[in-house]
Amino acid sequence: MPAISFFTESISFNLPQKLKVKKWIKATIETEGYKLQELNFIFCSDEYLLGINQQYLNHDTYTDIITFDNSEEEKKIVSDIFISIERVKENAKSFKTNDFDEVCRIMIHGTLHLLGYKDKGKVAKTLMTQKEDEYLGCRNKFDMV
Repeated sequence: MPAISFFTESISFNLPQKLKVKKWIKATIETEGYKLQELNFIFCSDEYLLGINQQYLNHDTYTDIITFDNSEEEKKIVSDIFISIERVKENAKSFKTNDFDEVCRIMIHGTLHLLGYKDKGKVAKTLMTQKEDEYLGCRNKFDMV
């Protein structure tokens, strides 16, 4: 049974509209020709995500998201996506948006990585941003805006 689950580590956070978010993420995955098996979003603190960044990626920097692709079969999604809610809130202020819209942007960004999109280099980053905007625009189909 395909599943999208939400967890927290070292913070208190409650994602609004969970069922609608699940349907939106699942629809995005299927639109791109992939199958969902298991996708876990873990919302955490800056410090928690920094520890993961240091331990697993040897990066000593804060980040808003780290995506671990645990898939063993092509076109089948199995992943853990860690998201710093502190970074999301900072980003929302910087981009002059609300926290929910920004968490959705970060969630779809991580999902797009699993679907083969990259964000290194100008061309790849432009395509990633276009795809983020495209799928964020689809949220209204799920009454999320």
